Amino acid sequence: MTEDVPTGRDRLRELLDAVLDEDNRTLTDMAGDAFASPWHFSRQVARGAGESPVALRRRVELERAAWQLQAGRSVTEVAFAAGYESVEGFSRAFARSYGRSPGSRTTGPGPVARDAHWLPAPNGVHFHPPTSLWVTGDQGSRGGDEVTALLVHHALEDTRALLELAKGLPEPEYRRVREPGLRVIEWDGPEESLAALLERLVWTTEVWLASVEGADHPVRGADDPAALLDRHDEAAPRWLAFVRDVSRRGAWGDRLVDALCDPPETFVVGSVVAHVLTFGAHRRLLARHWFRAAGVPVDAGDPIDWLSRRTS
Repeated sequence: MTEDVPTGRDRLRELLDAVLDEDNRTLTDMAGDAFASPWHFSRQVARGAGESPVALRRRVELERAAWQLQAGRSVTEVAFAAGYESVEGFSRAFARSYGRSPGSRTTGPGPVARDAHWLPAPNGVHFHPPTSLWVTGDQGSRGGDEVTALLVHHALEDTRALLELAKGLPEPEYRRVREPGLRVIEWDGPEESLAALLERLVWTTEVWLASVEGADHPVRGADDPAALLDRHDEAAPRWLAFVRDVSRRGAWGDRLVDALCDPPETFVVGSVVAHVLTFGAHRRLLARHWFRAAGVPVDAGDPIDWLSRRTS
């Protein structure tokens, strides 16, 4: 993901960086990367994570190996990628942890579940594909949040309604520059037309969905209204299902440590959903203003009216 780098010090990320860096195969390597003695580093990680640095690295590497095996990689390839000197040694470690051989499959064709490869952990730190970490929060302190799920449902249906409305616009009106230089978010690029604004609504969902699902970075598709509708209809139900699952589990405090960022960044799941809702609402209201400027009648996008129509 591309995001402003947090200004506060993220000690969790610093420790995980040192433990899980590809070049840090030994405790000495890890400690050196954190500018600490092996004894002090090991004590610091164990106190904060409830797990020694070597055990934490070994478990996360096994979780990554399990995910790679579920995705179709060979046992030999996965074993050496995980740092084992032999396939036999890897197979023994895998069987001790998962209670089955690495050659057995537990899932059929199709996407692998986000947590199907997770092992029990005292700290909630787990491998999250393709190269990230997922840190579960304290789920016992929060219940479900149906209001947030409702807001997300409204936002997705409201976006779809605007995309349908855009299908009736002449191409020049759809792509007309209406506010030169406009950037809703500085790092997100210019959004000077209805075409750019509506595409960014869809793209934002696609990108964050790939991040939380552990998928590869999505390929950006066409931005005409019909293509955007297809893209939206593919991503929207999956995003809503993800938010409902987070709500059901009370997992708003879970964290995604995104290693694709440089340096790696930590995103709290609840803040990701709030981010999408906040800037999505701004874009939809701005799109309505521009639709009216183009002579197209459009409603207010009020969630009250939307829910009344659904329940009447």
